[in-house]
Amino acid sequence: MRRLALLLWLVLALPAWAVQPGEVLEDPALEARARAISTQLRCPVCRNENIDDSNAALARDLRLMVRERLVAGDSDAQVVDALVARYGEYVLLRPAASGANLVLWLAPLALFIAGAGLAVVVVRRRSAAPAPAGLTPEERAQLEKLLGEDRAPD
Repeated sequence: MRRLALLLWLVLALPAWAVQPGEVLEDPALEARARAISTQLRCPVCRNENIDDSNAALARDLRLMVRERLVAGDSDAQVVDALVARYGEYVLLRPAASGANLVLWLAPLALFIAGAGLAVVVVRRRSAAPAPAGLTPEERAQLEKLLGEDRAPD
């Protein structure tokens, strides 16, 4: 039971090991701000992992840069803006819904509406199509003749 508890504790504590003890700021308020900012920034090396959880060397450099700028007196927005200016909007885990990104935010909704509209048109056309008419007397006679030939005894 103790092994299971230890294993569970180790697995849950893995993300906390990304930030090294030497990176932690002495001021708890600045450290809390640094952690909050770090969880919003994507590691350029890792796939969809924030820099706070990443063990990559570049993520460590970014964490240090965030802390240096906070110690220098920058606001949270200024820190994020500096990183975006250096690495582009890719560094943001949640990019702003403006400009070219607006297309990416609205494309799924537009495709869903277009697909729903197409489905409605197709369903209406199928239901509006006339029902197939019955056989004419000539066609019925020809069908009976053909079926009669197939059923003829050998």
